[in-house]
Amino acid sequence: MTRPAAEGRLGARPGPDPAGPPLPPGVCALDLGGRAEALLAVPGTGAGPWPLLVFCHGAGGDAAQSLAAVGAVATARGVAVLAASSAGSTWDLLAGGLGPDVAVLDAALAEAAGGLAVSRLALGGFSDGGSYALSLGLANGDLFEALLAFSPGFVAPPGRTGRPRVWIAHGTGDRVLPVERCGRRVARDLTAAGYDVVYDEFDGGHVVTPDLVGAALDAWLGPPG
Repeated sequence: MTRPAAEGRLGARPGPDPAGPPLPPGVCALDLGGRAEALLAVPGTGAGPWPLLVFCHGAGGDAAQSLAAVGAVATARGVAVLAASSAGSTWDLLAGGLGPDVAVLDAALAEAAGGLAVSRLALGGFSDGGSYALSLGLANGDLFEALLAFSPGFVAPPGRTGRPRVWIAHGTGDRVLPVERCGRRVARDLTAAGYDVVYDEFDGGHVVTPDLVGAALDAWLGPPG
């Protein structure tokens, strides 16, 4: 485990001029070696460069579930999606300390950057993945311009770099991570810390819906058209 990974720092820097041939439209599995899993969804129209959303699944989930949750809405908007699977049942920050999953995300970003022209980046996630996106994103605000958290439980950044914009959505009927001690508290704390926070509370449970994905993309990129 490298020291930057243990400190939650990502070294990959995707940009508009990839070194290799362009990746084709659709979903491809990235070759990260070993058992690490990452999927990349590339929009089917246009030539890029693309906004890239890196998305983290909830506890017990995987990369495929992330793409199922956000991929269709995002790629229809011309946004590429990178999704990795955590090494354990949830992300390393919640399972013993930062390191293994940070390294996988860094490797996935570097691999994607070889064939994907990227214009801007956001980090998002659902549930445990939302908490992870906020925590890791605040430590890498020089890479991610926006953090998109669906039903997060907490935020615990290992450090703070840059000032990414933050969008948080939480359902008033969430029985898994209750809104008052989770979404509302996280939004209040980040606002008090000086971050630009948009908090979107909705009538519903512990879910990611297409409408919420659209709202998150609007908060990041502005309304379509």
